Amino acid sequence: MSTETAEKRTSVFKGVNRVKISDFVIALVILLLSLTCIIPFLHIAAKSISSNTAVMSKRVYLLPKGLNFEAYVSIFKDGQLTHSMIYTVWMTFLFTAVGMVVTTLAAYPLARRELKGRAGIAFILMFTMYFSAGLIPEYLLYKDLKILNTMWVLVLPLSFSPYNMLIMRSFIRSTIPDTLYEAANLDGADHFQILGRIVLPLSKPIIATLALFYAVGRWNAYADAKYYITTKALQPLQYLLSNMVLNSGQDAVSLSEATATESTPEVLQAAVVMFATLPIMMVYPFVQKYFVQGTMIGAVKG
Repeated sequence: MSTETAEKRTSVFKGVNRVKISDFVIALVILLLSLTCIIPFLHIAAKSISSNTAVMSKRVYLLPKGLNFEAYVSIFKDGQLTHSMIYTVWMTFLFTAVGMVVTTLAAYPLARRELKGRAGIAFILMFTMYFSAGLIPEYLLYKDLKILNTMWVLVLPLSFSPYNMLIMRSFIRSTIPDTLYEAANLDGADHFQILGRIVLPLSKPIIATLALFYAVGRWNAYADAKYYITTKALQPLQYLLSNMVLNSGQDAVSLSEATATESTPEVLQAAVVMFATLPIMMVYPFVQKYFVQGTMIGAVKG
């Protein structure tokens, strides 16, 4: 046996010896937490493609029994659900775009040291994180602005997040050195040129992270639609799903006669849950690393 091979085996054994009981406990806790997310999802997915008899008899757990895609066929044929899906995707995209523009335009000047009074401005913005006027004043304000029963009541009020702004400000402060600003100023660049040619290209990770925050938050929200939207064509998909879950004893989503299905309400609910979850699941794997990085950035003192 060569000396190099012996040294490699010794290093491996040392690595094994360094594994402690606490490491196994942490791994077990992480595994259990992961299962609490995975098992319910698998259960819903199995119910959505199982037969009505198997679901009603409570025999479906993690694997489907008696494959039946009738609920999905009914969903894709129903005009209300497909329209709500397309509308929600467009609204989420618009909300994310507006939110990123507003957040960037607020974070960049607050990250510059030459801005006078930036501590007071940051305090005013942070103050809104802890206190609000309340639901009734907000409703009256939106009524005066004439945005009730419009898509803008779901886009504009929450398009600016002080928390996301603070994360982006911390990233810009810790990542972009002052020497880059000084060099750009010597070249005659104004603030918009510095923002577009220096700050934004170097801030791609945080932009992807905050875009994910905005998109997921808007996609999962439905309370504001319950308060401010009465027109069915403007109701997001999550609001329809909420009605189905709350009215579990009946089919809360009105399917037309042409798309009538023999699926039970429980199977149809499971199919709608999967229908509403898949778009975010398709996007999340591509930005997961930015999500983790953004969470760590949020811990940086700004």
